[in-house]
Amino acid sequence: MKKIYTTIVALFMPLMMMAQGWPANYGGVMLQGFYWDGFDASKWTSLTRQADEIANSFDLVWLPQSANCGDTSMGYDDLYWFTNYNSSFGTESELRNLITTLKNKGVGCIADVVINHRKNKSNWVDFPSETYKGVTYSMGSTDICANDDGGATKTWATKYGYSLSSNNDTGEDWGGMRDLDHKSTNVQNVVKAYLKMLLNDLGYVGFRYDMVKGYSGSFTKDYNNDSNPTYSVGECWDGTNTIKNWIDATNKTSAAFDFQFRYTVRNAANNGDWRRLGQQNDGNWPLVSSTFNSGNYRRYAVTFVENHDTERRPGAEQDPLKKDTIAANAYLMAMPGTPCVFYTHWLDCKEQIKPMIDARKAVGIHNQSATLTFATNTSYYAVRTTGTNGQLMCVVGPGASTYTPNGSWTNVLSGYHYAYYFSNDMETAWVNLPSGKYENAQTATLTAVSATSGAKLVYTTNGSNPTTSSTQVASGSKITIPLGSTTLKVGVLANGQVKGIVTRQYNITAFEPYNIDVFVNTDQVGWTAVNFWTWGGDGSHGPTNTSWPGDKVTTTVSVNGMNWYKKSFTINSSDDYVNFVFSTGTGSPQTVNVENINQTSYLVVSSEKSGSNHLVTDVTTGIDNVIMGQPDRTSAVYSIDGRLVRTNGQIEGLQKGIYIMNGKKFIVK
Repeated sequence: MKKIYTTIVALFMPLMMMAQGWPANYGGVMLQGFYWDGFDASKWTSLTRQADEIANSFDLVWLPQSANCGDTSMGYDDLYWFTNYNSSFGTESELRNLITTLKNKGVGCIADVVINHRKNKSNWVDFPSETYKGVTYSMGSTDICANDDGGATKTWATKYGYSLSSNNDTGEDWGGMRDLDHKSTNVQNVVKAYLKMLLNDLGYVGFRYDMVKGYSGSFTKDYNNDSNPTYSVGECWDGTNTIKNWIDATNKTSAAFDFQFRYTVRNAANNGDWRRLGQQNDGNWPLVSSTFNSGNYRRYAVTFVENHDTERRPGAEQDPLKKDTIAANAYLMAMPGTPCVFYTHWLDCKEQIKPMIDARKAVGIHNQSATLTFATNTSYYAVRTTGTNGQLMCVVGPGASTYTPNGSWTNVLSGYHYAYYFSNDMETAWVNLPSGKYENAQTATLTAVSATSGAKLVYTTNGSNPTTSSTQVASGSKITIPLGSTTLKVGVLANGQVKGIVTRQYNITAFEPYNIDVFVNTDQVGWTAVNFWTWGGDGSHGPTNTSWPGDKVTTTVSVNGMNWYKKSFTINSSDDYVNFVFSTGTGSPQTVNVENINQTSYLVVSSEKSGSNHLVTDVTTGIDNVIMGQPDRTSAVYSIDGRLVRTNGQIEGLQKGIYIMNGKKFIVK
């Protein structure tokens, strides 16, 4: 028997070791942790500071391509693969700290893998040679597809004495950079080593493959079988059949983004016709659609409603979701597949999205859950999704509040153009305030989801499980979460029994608003006045002059021998910020957007431009008016990230570091 058992194990080992593409019945949610040119918002250090908040809602974070590309870059002109991870988002040590911090909180990081093409150092065909752990990895001109760039590369190579591969591209050609020949044994070996380094050294748990239509899906199969990532998803930007065929070509070792899901949501919201959620997009059903005979493909569908390529951005209209962002995300969270939330949606609507994620997980919706359309008309769409713990009815559209589902349902969440209902057989308590850190006392609404009419709720705030003798309230009651740390546990009390206990953990702190000054220097462009057009944050930062170009500042202050136009703002919460566009005259010329300012800042309008708009250089950390020693004791002291530290200029007892007072910095040693 022992020999037979050993033989069976040996037979099954190769199957067990093969890449799984995406876990079955997976209930996790992913965050796309960046948007186009969002370098400051997606700095490794910025994401690390958000780790606790991210971990409360997400299981995976998709990071931008994290290696050095030679210049400021989103990473899609990839240059280094092994040796240089000091990128536009931070240093290698900061990246490693981010990945480790998230991993320790139960969140995996997905690497953006760009292997369809690669950037060259100085001419059309030279790639960097990199030595990693004693092995040198190099690619040469013969690793470039013979028909790269429509034949232009071959023309150049022949002229200058280089040879390309004899193989044509196995996918779509792209002229932006050199298309790699994945038939090349050398390319395959370098890619395999690169992927293993991302997993085993940097600590990523999986891959997001960029532009997978550029090479045969069979190579993704080979790469995944070699590196065995837990998660793999490809950007196969096309119709449903093409996406299905690509997944099959990978032997289902990879999932794919459900682009047709995104298009149906965009069509419904932008056209104000919510019936479109149950319709095809140009003949294409989403992979997760109940109408589409998708079989097991739901498991391999990563759903989304916006990403960095579809969002509206300066100079590129794309095809963005133009309205109903909250409703779009409500639908996203209610459907099967693995939902991927876009970073700007998270930053702008996190207070609405957090409880949606909680609701999804409470019901137990996963990537293979079944759905059924309940009702549909122009103003709303109602869909039921079955999870492992019950059912969720999601109603989205301007008419969501006019629809009440038939049967035994309890409304647990409602917001702008959406409503969520739990099936009463779940027999659970519901708390609409997600776990996390908050400023100032909060209010939580407690709801009983039960088949027993008039079921009550019992709760505790000390971390103990509620019993029949605990504080009792009616369904729909509101309670106050005070300052400090609170562990709230709530259960349904029905027929003398407590069941369906849910737990929320809160850390509530008081926040003191603080003032910041924004200094603008225009020496490079010669402006004699600066218009401040402002928005963002909590909505209180709009200009006094609400018409473009905003508030004009004509006088300057001198700092360190330079003249600066200055305007003051109040930051009202830890996630408050101000966005700017600076201009002169009647609004032209102007600068690019300057975003997420929440501390005293020194900004220089540059003579360099992006398109027709001037770039802006943040020189806050480079200002040399650093005062060593004692500051003026009559002023408030702020930390370098803008937090009020002292109100009287007293620095004794402060930790070592850089502090700001009166628009200047001083160092405590």
